[in-house]
Amino acid sequence: MSVDLRVPEAGESIAEVRIGAWHKSEGEYVNADEVVVELETDKAAIELPAPVSGILVSIVRPEGAGAAVGDVIGVIDEHSTEPVAGAKPSKPEASVAAVETHAPEAAETSPDPAQRVMPSAKRVLGEAGVEAAAAKGTGPGGRVLKEDAIRAVESAHAEPSPEPTPQPSPEPTASALREEEIVPMSPLRKVIARNLVAAQQSAALLTTFNEVDMSAVIELRKRYKDLFLERHGIKLGFMSFFVKAAVDALQTVPVVNARLDGTQVVYRKYQDIGIAVGGGRGLVVPVLRNAESMSFASIELAIADFAKRAIQNKIGLAELQGGTFTISNGGIYGSMMSTPIVNPPQSGILGMHAIQDRPVAIDGQVVVRPMMYLALTYDHRVVDGREAVTFLRRIKGLVEHPERIWLQL
Repeated sequence: MSVDLRVPEAGESIAEVRIGAWHKSEGEYVNADEVVVELETDKAAIELPAPVSGILVSIVRPEGAGAAVGDVIGVIDEHSTEPVAGAKPSKPEASVAAVETHAPEAAETSPDPAQRVMPSAKRVLGEAGVEAAAAKGTGPGGRVLKEDAIRAVESAHAEPSPEPTPQPSPEPTASALREEEIVPMSPLRKVIARNLVAAQQSAALLTTFNEVDMSAVIELRKRYKDLFLERHGIKLGFMSFFVKAAVDALQTVPVVNARLDGTQVVYRKYQDIGIAVGGGRGLVVPVLRNAESMSFASIELAIADFAKRAIQNKIGLAELQGGTFTISNGGIYGSMMSTPIVNPPQSGILGMHAIQDRPVAIDGQVVVRPMMYLALTYDHRVVDGREAVTFLRRIKGLVEHPERIWLQL
């Protein structure tokens, strides 16, 4: 009996996904609960396991295609048994019917190889301009699988053309170098674009700047980095200082931690700090829940875990939802100054930037110090300029004198 592989519910407001990497090819055996394919949503990647054991007889939606919740993206024949090591899996007649039902590109039971080509193999042959008859099928029932098509393409390209006539190599023209590539936007990119435009159109965004002397934090990290690593198993970074400073500043100026709900301002008594991290699918913002109760070590461990799982597309949907305030560190990419955009319904976002040695005046003397520009973008409908400047100066004071974080001064 054939079992459909369908797009599952992926959370509230998520109706569309993009097919990610298939972990199995057509004709391969899969075990129940084994990951078959990755699905990309506008928030995170989801691994879709096989509902039953059997042979994946059809991939209905290839990698990169879009699909809605409930759509069939593949078919598994659960009557097929696991093949012996080194042997090709055999498929009963029931699986042939499954292919006919869900993969109309393959004909019913024609002996013509062109009519026994699986959709993924047909795409590979078509892109390379290789006839289907050139591919030798090794799949169930002699069907041509994707790997068969790849071998046929490699073989065709390896064959020398008969008695080629030497021709002078023409110089490349300007038009030949003007190539373009069209790539559909990922669900994540679509949502990022939609949210950024909505933020600009619906909020009264304003950015205020300041600069902070990083000397004290750098010296503190240098002095205790080895002990911190030995005790907690993680390096002491800059971000934990800014998270702790942001928590204090949000408690000092609570309106920056608030959100607008119609004509009402909702003040949150907790601090859920979103940390912008780059991943395999672009920028994501996982949230440190109740950051006010976290230690330096727990902050550093959580951020390191976010960064690792962002690259692997393993961050869960729940970890990306909510947040009362966001911190974005463009300095790791070399940014000197920027105006970050607020993530609605939040009312503020702190932008960190690159640290550079710059001359500054201290006690009437010009000295060189490691300086960082800070930017606070805020929703002026909720936060006044005085409150925004007070917030940013509080951040500056705590980072320049980090002992005040522990002493709560």
